[in-house]
Amino acid sequence: MWCLVLCVAATHIAAAATQAPDQLVRETSERVLGIIRADPDIAAGDARRIAEVVETYLLGHFDFTSMTRLAVGKNWRRVADADKPALVKAFRTLLVRTYSVALADYRDQQIRYKPVTLEPGARRAVVETTIAQAGNKPISMNYRMALTPEGWKVYDIIVEGVSLVINYRSLFNSTVESAGVGGLIRMLQEKNAAAAG
Repeated sequence: MWCLVLCVAATHIAAAATQAPDQLVRETSERVLGIIRADPDIAAGDARRIAEVVETYLLGHFDFTSMTRLAVGKNWRRVADADKPALVKAFRTLLVRTYSVALADYRDQQIRYKPVTLEPGARRAVVETTIAQAGNKPISMNYRMALTPEGWKVYDIIVEGVSLVINYRSLFNSTVESAGVGGLIRMLQEKNAAAAG
């Protein structure tokens, strides 16, 4: 009996790890948007509930270490191993808040997903989506993804040609230059605390 349970669990994990990137983005997005449409607390603007949905359904599909490394850029090598977890956590909190605010503004927009064709052995992919809004120009939102041992993970989001992660790089570089890595961590923590307050 336990052997059967373990085999089924292993098969489920393997299927999730090999799920195509466009399928993963589509299924995750539709699930989250379904929850948002049906949840009265989210409709009432409950920021904690929105953050809870993001934490529960989205965060496992993001590679926050890679996102932080990209945002910090050349200064990543100046970050001591002991400081990396605090820096990743602070940036993760900032990104979660940013994504939560975007989801709070969701009002039945329609998302179109472009299929991804992967070369054999491909370890990188871009999932292209378009968000259609009544009376407004469609918004291009593309997910840059990498294949990890846990499956495909998002490491950047490109909105209308602008990288969400790289958009922070000049701020991060100037902060590291003026206040060091510790100053960058403090700055992020203070931003997060102010937004939460």
